[in-house]
Amino acid sequence: MAYLKPDQPEKVYVPALRAAKEKGEKLVCLTAYDYPTARIVDEAGVDIILVGDSMGNVIHGYGNTIPVTLDEILSATKAVKRGASSALIVADMPYGSYHTGDNKAVRNAMKLLKGGGAEAVKLEGGRNRVDLVKRLVDEEIPVMAHIGLTPQSVHKLGGYRVQGKTAIDANKLIEDAKILEEAGAFAIVLELIPREIAEIITNDLKISTVGIGAGSSCDIQVLVLHDLIGFTFGRQPRFVRQYANVSEVISSAITHWMDDVKSGNYPNDKESYGMPEAAKKEMTA
Repeated sequence: MAYLKPDQPEKVYVPALRAAKEKGEKLVCLTAYDYPTARIVDEAGVDIILVGDSMGNVIHGYGNTIPVTLDEILSATKAVKRGASSALIVADMPYGSYHTGDNKAVRNAMKLLKGGGAEAVKLEGGRNRVDLVKRLVDEEIPVMAHIGLTPQSVHKLGGYRVQGKTAIDANKLIEDAKILEEAGAFAIVLELIPREIAEIITNDLKISTVGIGAGSSCDIQVLVLHDLIGFTFGRQPRFVRQYANVSEVISSAITHWMDDVKSGNYPNDKESYGMPEAAKKEMTA
């Protein structure tokens, strides 16, 4: 049996989310796709790590999340698992991995748990995913649902736009959230919806809401790590608050290194290996 070190945070499991909601405690979630960032995020004390299909945008340079494959998510989840010991690890089910039948979806989700080390999966959709959520939960697979802007539906939605702006659409989101809770989801991502609707959903549900571009009322806030630290390119959504500019730090470090190389200042004697004096004497003898 493994025991936590005295200074190591307690491991976060699915039941901890509901307990936090009942106490009115806000939780945080960030993405990670590899070992070093998983370690940094986990050691910082983040409650949930999402191995998101957002890797398509920020890691692989795709225009959207649709090309991301199950193998890519699986590989990233394995790396994140090796780097994180406390945070709850949730793996995204990418586009196509749960759209062609419940049996295949269950097998793919099991790959992420058994092979990748994920502790839950996330999938997009409202009432059209209810039967699948029930099936996955029946198979002991914890499910985080996702409504509002669902990036895998970008072509259907016609772009990345705020959802639920009309009374009809807002009521549909509220109903979808309740149905997904009844189906057994342990949390629901609310992406890019009016803050008033997110507040209603959060207050109506016993399970946690995970907000991104949905106001401050949600129980948990999630961001893409690369957006948070300024490691992306191009215009960012309104809800992104950049807390650092890692791109500038990296660019500056590379520039300084290149300057040192060209001027002969790198490597210096301490940064290289000299020949032992005895060997030098043998060569000159």
